Amino acid sequence: MQAKERIILALDVNTEDEAMTLVEKLRGHVGLFKVGMELYTAVGPGIVRRIQGMGGSVFVDLKFHDIPNTVASAGRVMTRLGCAMFTTHAAGGTPMLSALSQAVREEAATLGVKTPLVLAVTVLTSIDQRILEDDVLIGGMSVKDVAVRWAGLAETAGVGGVICSPLEAAAIRAACGPEFKLVTPGIRPEWAARHDQRRITTPGEAVKLGADYIVVGRAITRADDPVSAARRIEEEIEQAEGELYVK
Repeated sequence: MQAKERIILALDVNTEDEAMTLVEKLRGHVGLFKVGMELYTAVGPGIVRRIQGMGGSVFVDLKFHDIPNTVASAGRVMTRLGCAMFTTHAAGGTPMLSALSQAVREEAATLGVKTPLVLAVTVLTSIDQRILEDDVLIGGMSVKDVAVRWAGLAETAGVGGVICSPLEAAAIRAACGPEFKLVTPGIRPEWAARHDQRRITTPGEAVKLGADYIVVGRAITRADDPVSAARRIEEEIEQAEGELYVK
């Protein structure tokens, strides 16, 4: 996999024109385009088809969390839509995750298409230890402990990978093995603003910690020169890969 293919660009906009301008400009410089709640809610699933029509691969990030039958049905829709990846919440539990994984595999087999990668969200990067204990009411466990626990649950249920902070990536990699895919948001190059995510790291550090893919949004989309920003991140990933190879 080329370094640029590890980059997932978050299309954190709410109009189709804005999204497609970014896709046209950056499709040769990133691996996938992430369609999240804001864009999907604003313009609907047709945006996925439009991105695909321009040769882009799409990661749909809606974080499904409901009863098993409902989430399984949503997974079938994602499969028919042809997205490369989509998300669910690990906190939904084993029955939900298992039903989703099975539904996606069956739908892909029926259609004769590639099975999308299902990714379970572990602990949101906006949640720190205080929020985990005081608001989520999970005590006696660190954020890392919870992330590793939920990643293991997802793997057992047949999910192909997780969304996790780079700070938990190494522990999850050790627990779940080399084939389990790790996608890390909370990525900020040293030259970019931190914004609202708490548990963050740089692209190079994320790769060294075991991330397969990194999600980058504002560091690219709000840069004065988005293409140049994407290339800088690609170069940082290449350097990190080289250091791993030397080791």
